[in-house]
Amino acid sequence: MARVPVIAGNWKMYKTQQEAIELLMKLMEMNETVSDREIVVCPPFPFLGLAHQAVSHSNIKLGAQNCYFEKEGAYTGEVSVSMLKSVKCSHVIIGHSERRQFFGETDESVNKKIKAALAEGLTPIVCIGETLAEREEGRMMQVIKTQVEGGFSGLHKEEMQKLIIAYEPIWAIGTGKTATPEQAEEVHAYIRKLLADGWYGETSESIRILYGGSVKPENIDDLMEKLNIDGALVGGASLKAESFTRIIQFQAKKGSN
Repeated sequence: MARVPVIAGNWKMYKTQQEAIELLMKLMEMNETVSDREIVVCPPFPFLGLAHQAVSHSNIKLGAQNCYFEKEGAYTGEVSVSMLKSVKCSHVIIGHSERRQFFGETDESVNKKIKAALAEGLTPIVCIGETLAEREEGRMMQVIKTQVEGGFSGLHKEEMQKLIIAYEPIWAIGTGKTATPEQAEEVHAYIRKLLADGWYGETSESIRILYGGSVKPENIDDLMEKLNIDGALVGGASLKAESFTRIIQFQAKKGSN
């Protein structure tokens, strides 16, 4: 089953408002003819409204870096899904390892956020991944299984088809280290098998699984050759128009094992 590739840029806590608009303008100009893959940018919260105005008539979709699962209330500093919808976000990153590491995100809170996003029609980009210690101790697959089972608990097939999974080995995020295409493909294939065996059968073939973790222009083509890698969640390389454009415009044919 053909899955439309997704290239998403996570800007994290970078850029001023003016820098953000300038980057978006360059990205729109450099990628205006791209039509066979989805492009998503996820700027910091303060820039989302202006970002929507900039990209509203382009092929670039807008995502947020986080959300809260309550619709409204006395939750100082949090942002609801309805707020994201009001500034025309179509996607939202959920459960990024930095959110888990620094802000106490758990599989339970990730699950609540996924359900909140889906209920409002946003596409969650759900992050999972292991630490270096977990990989070296041989617990990688168990960690992935726990995150999949906890994060996607209670979701139906139709809901799973509306979300995107991002496998991000934590040891490769912002470190310059990258899982080899073979290492990434092994985990992507395992995630898809978990979904097929556990809950979702053939539906698992339509769920897109992105790779994240020091994705660069130099490695995107090799990563995208792999059968179960359906795109990338890009960090640092998404902050420059030239490098992100090269990643967006990857050149790869499926079929590698």
